[in-house]
Amino acid sequence: MHSPSFVLLAALFAAFPAAAQNVSLQGMMGSKALLVINGGRPRALAPGESAQGVKVISTGADQAVVLADGKQLTLRVGATPVNVSGTGNSRIVLTADARGHFVTGGSINGKTVEFMVDTGATALAIGHAEADRIGLDYQSGRPVGLRTANGIVRGWQIHVDKVRVGNVTVHNVETVVTPIPMPFVLLGNSFLNHFSMRREGSQMTLEKRG
Repeated sequence: MHSPSFVLLAALFAAFPAAAQNVSLQGMMGSKALLVINGGRPRALAPGESAQGVKVISTGADQAVVLADGKQLTLRVGATPVNVSGTGNSRIVLTADARGHFVTGGSINGKTVEFMVDTGATALAIGHAEADRIGLDYQSGRPVGLRTANGIVRGWQIHVDKVRVGNVTVHNVETVVTPIPMPFVLLGNSFLNHFSMRREGSQMTLEKRG
């Protein structure tokens, strides 16, 4: 027979499930989001439903807005898991995909984009079609020549007001807009230099400086 104190502790743990450490969107089932929380089995949750400290706020064709650890996050199908624990607004934790790339959702000036970390890129780089979609006024920027396999092409250098990844925002980020189609926005050193970087296996941690 369990003691009263053991029963009380068990009830408390049942009432307050452990907060999620990371969460990803694996797919959609109608209006339900198929979430993987802390590497567990996929859970299908409709707007308003919760599991392991994650509540689904709304869903769309390939994305879901969730509330986790007091933070509202926009998850996209196929993006790397979003870390929702840690040190508030100063740390980003990314997990490599099957090809070893660090791909994550985020936003530029409040508009949702898909980033890929590129430590070899001097600046944040975005294709002109994506720049048009999110409303960047790049043609008033400084014309620059960009070297490609097919020679030099014309691009534009600008600064964007706000780049957000996870729960961390960097302001006034140097950006190059290129006419070359790009599947991702390259998260280059004009953003990464604001962080100290540590990689352990398939995980990369960016800690904001100062």
